[in-house]
Amino acid sequence: MDSKIKSLDELQQIVNGAKNEGKKVVQCHGVFDLLHIGHIKHFQEAKSIGEILIVTVTPDEFVNKGPNRPAFKISMRLQAIASLESVDYVAANLYPTAVEAIQVLQPSIYCKGKDYKNNDKDLTGEIKNEVDAIKELGGDIYYTDDIMFSSSSILNKFGDVFDDGQKSFITKNMHEKNFDIITSKLNDMQNLKVLVVGETIIDQYVFCEALGKSGKEPVLVLRDMKMEQYSGGAAAIVRHLSDFCQEVTLLSVLGEKKEYEEFILSSFPDNAKSYFIYKKNSPTIVKKRYLDYVSNSKTLGVYTLNDSQMNNDNQKKLNSYLSDFINCHDLVIVSDYGHGFISHDIAKFISEQSIFTSLNAQVNAANIGYHTMNNYIGMDCVIINETELRHELRDRENDIEFLMSKLSSKIKARNLVVTQGSSGARLYKSNNSRAYCPAFANKIVDKIGAGDAMLALISCCLKLGMDPNLSLFIGSLAASQSVETIGNSVPVNKMRLLKTIAHMIK
Repeated sequence: MDSKIKSLDELQQIVNGAKNEGKKVVQCHGVFDLLHIGHIKHFQEAKSIGEILIVTVTPDEFVNKGPNRPAFKISMRLQAIASLESVDYVAANLYPTAVEAIQVLQPSIYCKGKDYKNNDKDLTGEIKNEVDAIKELGGDIYYTDDIMFSSSSILNKFGDVFDDGQKSFITKNMHEKNFDIITSKLNDMQNLKVLVVGETIIDQYVFCEALGKSGKEPVLVLRDMKMEQYSGGAAAIVRHLSDFCQEVTLLSVLGEKKEYEEFILSSFPDNAKSYFIYKKNSPTIVKKRYLDYVSNSKTLGVYTLNDSQMNNDNQKKLNSYLSDFINCHDLVIVSDYGHGFISHDIAKFISEQSIFTSLNAQVNAANIGYHTMNNYIGMDCVIINETELRHELRDRENDIEFLMSKLSSKIKARNLVVTQGSSGARLYKSNNSRAYCPAFANKIVDKIGAGDAMLALISCCLKLGMDPNLSLFIGSLAASQSVETIGNSVPVNKMRLLKTIAHMIK
């Protein structure tokens, strides 16, 4: 069995040799998570149209089928396929799609199941790319016509992919009609013009090796191995929105000397515009975090910032921008990190606008005890985590639902979203209706930026009038994408989001 498992390079040599001998080589490709009778019959039919059957398998890091997928690691999937008599060789793909594997191996025939015959139903568009790739190489596409099953459907029903709470939510809320609604609303987001207001933050990650205790002082000594940096804060929200909305505008603040402006703009999406206030006597905000190189666990944070209020000239400039921009947009997202960018008067001005406005006013190490949501009254959507909610109301004892009602009434929020980490997220509407969605993140690498991802997507959903449960669901999946990567390194991807949902409802 193990002799059938090859690297892609080895498989390339095998294919070349077989073709030189005049043999017809057939390639199948897929995730094959939970091998079932449909796969077995698919391979048997594929083998019948050629002489050598090779199978390439999507590796774990490129499987986009939702939380806790793949259920079986690549090594196990390779072994399962190699055990089948109809399969001659199997290899893990090295690339995100099958296109590259087809180009490397150049089989005589590329084989897919009959459920892929209608390329228009493929969310990703990759099946069409695969067909084009095999035809460009002079090969043929073939669709098997045997019994169909879905690994996702079987795992969703009988596996441990979802816990009871997640299964209950999916059963109640996720079906084809709602999937069509979600797809339609996500497509409608393209027409939204979104203004994002808040501090831009440079998130730096210094990966270190612990050397031990200093020889002369009682301190830990680290050796820095590498440093990565990303555009965070309000700039990260813009990047999350860029795959969903056609027009996004950032109104933000940088240091007086414009540090990092070029870096920020270099990673800026093409469909976004930026306008910066250059804060007098201040640096661009940098939040540097030191992490263990092996475990990615954080050991220390060092912030570079001046969190005093901006001077009058800066505030007048900000007010002028807001006056010009707000009515030109459909949605305003305010992410107030409490570092002196948005004053009481500016917050009041934003609150008084009739346009749909969404807010996240974060409590962090630099502003705790000073930052409050009291400056914002009558917002359409407010997002806060449970710790921030209890801090805002100075209450660590009462029930979360009671506190949501209390804060919503206090600041007159039309929609109040409270995130609770692994316990999910809740939404309270001013008409006293409520919604709840469990958390769907399973591979948590870094929680930094998850709130920004949720804020971006749930704001658009609520603006477009999407059902509260579905809005929470979209926001939660956006957050789950975010926590799977370091910081704000990778923005939320629309196609990946839709593909995840499609596999969850099977």
